[in-house]
Amino acid sequence: MAVQHQVTTVTTTYSSGSWSTGLFDCCSDMGTCCCAYWCFPCMQCQTASQHGWCFCMPLLDPLACFAVTCCMRKSIREKHGIEGSLGNDMLTTCCCYPCVWCQMARELKNRA
Repeated sequence: MAVQHQVTTVTTTYSSGSWSTGLFDCCSDMGTCCCAYWCFPCMQCQTASQHGWCFCMPLLDPLACFAVTCCMRKSIREKHGIEGSLGNDMLTTCCCYPCVWCQMARELKNRA
C-alpha cells in the first residue's frame, strides 16, 4: 500500500490600504500579546529588528517622547501602503502605546 503526501500552500493577502489587524486585536496573535505582557521591551526590540531598524531604538522612546514609535509606525505604513497620517500615529501612540507596538509586531509578522 503506497502512502501519498499532499502539500497544501495557503497564501493570505492583505489589502494595501489598511492594517492587517486592528489596534485591539491582541487575541488574534496570543504569542505577541503574551510576549508584550511579560517582557514589553523585548518585544519592542524584536519588532524594531524585524523592521530592519537597530534593535535598541525603542529603548530611546521614553527620552524622545515616543518619537521612535511614531516614526516606526509611519515607516511601516509607508512600506506596506497603509493609509494614515503622522498626526493619527501620534494620537494613537499617546493613547494606546502597548497596543500600537503589538499591532506593528503583528503587521510585520503577517506581511513577512
